[in-house]
Parts: sequence; C-alpha cells; structure tokens
Amino acid sequence: MGVMFTTRPELAGTVGMVASTHWLASAAGMAVLESGGNAFDAAAAAGFVLQVVEPHLVGPGGEVPAIFVTAEDPTPRVLCSQGVAPAGATIEHYRGLGLDLVPGSGLLAAVVPGAWDGWLTLLRDHGTKSLREVLDYAIGYARNGFPLVERIPATIGGVQELFAEHWPTSAELWLPDGKVPVAGTLFRNPVLAGTWERLLSEAEAAGGGREAQIEAARKAWYQGFVAEEIEAFSRKPHRDSSGRDHAGVLTAQDLATWSATYEDPVTVQVGDWTLAKCGPWSQGPALAQQVLMLHELRDRLKYVDGVPTAETVHLAIEAAKLAFADREAWYGDSADVPIDDLLSAEYTASRVALIGESASLELRPGSPGGREPRLPEFIAAGRGIGGDDSPMNAAVGEPTVTREGETRGDTVHIDVADRWGNVISATPSGGWLQSSPTIPSLGFALGSRAQMFWLEEGLPASLAPGRRPRTTLSPSLALRAGAPLAFGTPGGDQQDQWQLCFWLAHTVGGLDLQAAIDAPMWHSGAFPLSFYPRSWQPGELVAESRLGAAALDELRARGHQVVDAGPWALGRLSAVSRDPATGLLRAGANARGMQGYAVGR
Repeated sequence: MGVMFTTRPELAGTVGMVASTHWLASAAGMAVLESGGNAFDAAAAAGFVLQVVEPHLVGPGGEVPAIFVTAEDPTPRVLCSQGVAPAGATIEHYRGLGLDLVPGSGLLAAVVPGAWDGWLTLLRDHGTKSLREVLDYAIGYARNGFPLVERIPATIGGVQELFAEHWPTSAELWLPDGKVPVAGTLFRNPVLAGTWERLLSEAEAAGGGREAQIEAARKAWYQGFVAEEIEAFSRKPHRDSSGRDHAGVLTAQDLATWSATYEDPVTVQVGDWTLAKCGPWSQGPALAQQVLMLHELRDRLKYVDGVPTAETVHLAIEAAKLAFADREAWYGDSADVPIDDLLSAEYTASRVALIGESASLELRPGSPGGREPRLPEFIAAGRGIGGDDSPMNAAVGEPTVTREGETRGDTVHIDVADRWGNVISATPSGGWLQSSPTIPSLGFALGSRAQMFWLEEGLPASLAPGRRPRTTLSPSLALRAGAPLAFGTPGGDQQDQWQLCFWLAHTVGGLDLQAAIDAPMWHSGAFPLSFYPRSWQPGELVAESRLGAAALDELRARGHQVVDAGPWALGRLSAVSRDPATGLLRAGANARGMQGYAVGR
C-alpha cells in the first residue's frame, strides 16, 4: 500500500518542533530552540512575532490561554491570561446606554489585556532566556518591516470607511497615504517597536537578574506607562458596532489589580487517552463532552482511505450540537459550573441517548445533576436564528469562516515541543486591528472579548466586573502512555469542532499528525455564535467537499442543511507530539490558507 498523499510531510526529529499559523512565527520559535532555548522561550518568541505579522488575528492588547507539560512534571497545567471585565463593566451601565448586547467592536468590548502578563509569567517561571532575547524577533519585524499576507490588506479594506470616518488613529497606522497597503509589500509599525523597547529599557534599568527584569517589565505595562495610556485613550468616545460612539470603562486600576494565573485543566479519560482542556470559562470542555459521547459510539465511527463515513460525520455533528447547547446554558465564569456532572459517565450516556438517525433542529441543553438548564433570553426567544453570520461590518467579532467558506481570518495558534520534554499548546488572540481603534502612543488596539458576556443577570456568562468572558480560545493537550500531543486551531466557535475532526482522524482513523490535519473537516452552525451579533442556523452543516458527493447527499437525506465549503476551506490546525520512550518529536501544520507552517529537526 502506498503512502497517502498529504500536503506536506509529517515532520519527525529529535531536537525541537514548532508548528504555528504563520511561517515567520514558526521560524522565530525554531531559532530560539536552536540557540538553546526551551519550548517556553520559543512559544513566547513566536507569540510576540504573531502580534506583529498577523495583526488582524492577534495583537498586544489580546489574551493567551495555554496548556503545557514540563520536562519535570508530566501533569498538564493551564496558563490563564484571559483578562477580566473592568470594574466599570456592569450590566446596569451597558443597559443604561440602551444596549441589549455588548458591542462587537470598540472600547466597551475591552477587557484587561492579558497577553503581556501571560507570556512574561510563562517566561519567568518556565523559560530560560531574557525578555530581550525573546522579544527581539518581534521588535525586528515591527521596526524593519514584515511582508503583508493577503488577508491583512483584505481586512483593512473591509474597515477602510470606518477608519477614515471614525477611527482616525487606526487610519493613520493602517492606511498609509490614505490607501489600503498592498499584499506582499513590507509594512512597519515603529510605534509598537518603540513601546516594546521602552518596556525593555525600563526592565533593564531596574537591574537584577532575568526574573527581576521580567517582573519590572510586567510592572511597566500593568502599573506604568502602558496602563496610563490605555486609560487616557479609553476615555475618548469612539464608534462601535452599535452604530453610536461610546467611551470605554477600562482603567489603569483594572490593569494594576489583575495578573495571569495557573490552574488545573479539565481532564477526561477516553480509552487510553487523557484529554486536557481549559476550564469552563472557555469553551474547552465542549471538546471533552463531544469526545466522551463519541467514545460511547466508537463502534459506529469509521474512516475509509483517510475519509470519514457519512455516519461518522452525522454522529459527530449531533454530539457537537448537544455539547454546545450545554455550553450556552452552563459555561462561564460568572456562576458555578457543574463541570463534574457535565463530564460524568451517567450524564454522557443520557446525552448519547438523544442522538438519532436524523439531524436535530433543536438547541437541547441537558440537566446535569438534575439542575434545570436556563438559556440566555436572547437565545431562548430564538433571536439570531437565520441571521447573517457575516458580521454587519468587518470590525465585528473574532474573524472566522463565513458560511460560504470565505476566510475572514481567525485567531492564531502555536505548538512547541523541545528535546527535554517541555510541550505547550497556546491559542493567542484578540486586540485585532479591526476590533478597536489604535492607541496612537502605543501602536496597538485593545481587545473586544467582552462581547462574549450577556447583558442579563444570573447566567454563567453574565457581564460582571472581575469575571472572565467565556472565551472561544481553546488549546488542547492529550496524553497517551505518557506521550504528550499538543494541538489547536483558530476559528472562534469552530475551534472545538475542527479539533474534534482532527481528534477523530488521528485516534479513530489512525492518521498521522499531518494526514489528520489534511483530512476533510466539517462543523455545525446550529448554535449561537459567541460573537456579536450572535447569529445561528439550526440544522446547518458546513463541510469540505472532499467528504465526497455521496456522503454529502446522505447527510442531506438525514436532514442536515449541508453547505459545501469547497475542498480546502475549514480548519487551521497545528500539532506537535513527543514520544518519551524514543525522544522522537513530530509536527504537522495546516496548508489551508497558505500560511501555517511546522518546522523542526
């Protein structure tokens, strides 16, 4: 039997592997590994490079959740650098402005920017390099220029009028000479380079060793000039997706009182695999719920020549609808989440029993531990159904794939494995150039993650000061016989669906990392987006045409509203793994979108 064609080889080596959504970040991470750095040094360097070279997908004003294992400790840990809602972000305040949803763009959607503290905390506790060594790559691209990938001018083009009319500081940076920059040309952000250089000089002036300098750099951001500039800019009203101008509520005090934290992941045992995800402040447990349900149905799951059968896709989509209905009713950071009940064998069995032979058109949250589910009023009333999921303007939401398969962008993702046994999966996002006006003195924009909150009391995802928005960001780490596999993807609400496609291809289909990433992907549009304007399409199944015409026809016959996204449209996965027994490292990355790359040796 010949080797199945894949877009690229699965990489294998013994020194180090970096897989990410942009080749410049992967190469920067590898350069750090080559210079003796470990996986955490490399991930941070790659993360900062992505903030420069994919500014439509991630920025310094964003956040980064990560899951990792260290060479010393094989127990997965979560790094949570998802910032929280400001003290002034109350339901009363937003309702008082006449809003029924948090705007998807602009200053009211900002939470505390978490990425700087997250990367620096990781670097301080688990890295080996100085902050300057890690930041140099990103500063170089910001100062000297980086080549614009096609999606950046396309994104800027979509918000050109907004920038010109309402966000002049963004126009100044992203529309040089009043024009949309050209793909492939070099673009510079010298103000951002200057912000980073000032943070470094303040850190180095503080003296002391590596850790002391990192601490000083954290302080310079959250209690120093960055926090002051953020507060001053937030006071100025700007246009947002409500169609009106609003000032933000984020203050320097909000930044000073927050820091990134470590926590235990949510873990489930599935056959001989342990899957670790971020907690229910993220959508992460939705992957765990889907995997548990499908494990009960494993005798019906099948891959033929690397392609799943129609029945496999049907069962996966129906499991996704149930898991994401639970996400809507139960997940969030503003109430206790009955996570043990949601992941229990008894509850899983009750959910599996609901999966029939045809497509369900209902949103059916369950009753974990006998509790009565409550959906947000907006969803319970059926608002957003059939709504256009192309945001009303390109400034809204976590850019992702439209129903036609058109890519608006995504988030970013990084996986790194080093020769010592450190492995990390990180999904940085937020602070997109199109989500909020550029702060002219700093060279970046704030994030818009607060749009994940509901302006309704008593829900797990209700807006409340000091609480984390229920993020879609969802890195993954799995272990089998001690061997770690780190994987993840951009894609908003699709993250834990595309990761399920990868998981099934790898664990059921037996495909290697690259083949599993290349295998046909699909997702459901049958539950509300986490992003403004919260639209959804009951019964919708978006799939790559490589599933085959016969399979798509069978899925239609089962009642799914199939949207053919074309052959290579869905999923932005990357993955790395390490076999402790042999020391062999492996990696794969997504070819769709022509940007993702894995490097290693």
